[in-house]
Amino acid sequence: MSIDNPTTSAAAISQPEPPLHSLAWERETLEKLAFATLAEQRARRRWNIFFRFVFVALVLIGLALAFGYTAGDMESVGTHSALIEIDGTIESGGGSGSADSVIPALNRAFSDASAVGVILRINSPGGSPVQAGIINDEIQRLRLAYPQKPLYVVVDEMCASGGYYIAAAADRIYVNKASIVGSIGVLMDGFGFTGLMDKLGVERRLLTAGENKGFLDPFSPVQSKQVDYARTMVAEIHQQFIDVVRKGRGKRLKETPEMFSGLFWSGARAVELGLADGFGTVNSVARNEFKTEDIVDYTKHEGLPERVLKKFGASIGAAAGASVIGSVVAKPALR
Repeated sequence: MSIDNPTTSAAAISQPEPPLHSLAWERETLEKLAFATLAEQRARRRWNIFFRFVFVALVLIGLALAFGYTAGDMESVGTHSALIEIDGTIESGGGSGSADSVIPALNRAFSDASAVGVILRINSPGGSPVQAGIINDEIQRLRLAYPQKPLYVVVDEMCASGGYYIAAAADRIYVNKASIVGSIGVLMDGFGFTGLMDKLGVERRLLTAGENKGFLDPFSPVQSKQVDYARTMVAEIHQQFIDVVRKGRGKRLKETPEMFSGLFWSGARAVELGLADGFGTVNSVARNEFKTEDIVDYTKHEGLPERVLKKFGASIGAAAGASVIGSVVAKPALR
């Protein structure tokens, strides 16, 4: 049996209850806190939705740009000059200097009845004779198919080697007086490491099936027979280049002993030699020759996903091919 402390019991009994206005204030405060929390959650959800919409919009815009939706892809309205650009090395792989990119653009430009003429702007140091030859052949075919639609080349900084191989097929070639034009020649380059290997004590172990399978291998001694064969092949391609220039330029060409030696000239000197017809820009040619101020770009612009996939596929294919059949050390180039 316990006995309560009379003092404690009296204090507990006599303790006053909190006033009603205090209870109301606490309730109000709790309600405000609850509503503030709800409002903050709603705001957070709204911002999350907003940022998701922004992200989706940016992705869609990026995809549109990456896949190359340009003015040239839209249906043109009214008469205009068709512009196609080759910028960089002439090579396969889908770049602006590849036949896979240039030829579809040429066909679209020539087949568009609203295009009164085609301007091919070239800024290239050269590259593959195969790609340049394919483009040159297609230009000649289209000129025969559309005799009323001229194709003029406008040279930017440089139109050398493979670039000029393509330009030679045009009706006219316009340059800047300081442009670099020419370099009508072919090369096959590479390196030899046998001297360095001897110094380092490295031994080359190359097994081939076929006498010339290791043609001009950089880690093996040079064989005069292979060098002679390479020179013959380069000379053959060089003659093809010369024939293309002579056919394209005709009587306008003022041949000199150095013309087909691989030298290059300024735009001003190129006009004097008949390698070019005059001075001009894309705008001046469109305005003065085609009598139109409107220019529509038909250049095929490759998107980022396509470039990545092609590079990835090309890398895998090259590695697989090299591992099975070996790779050629050097190949002819118009540079």
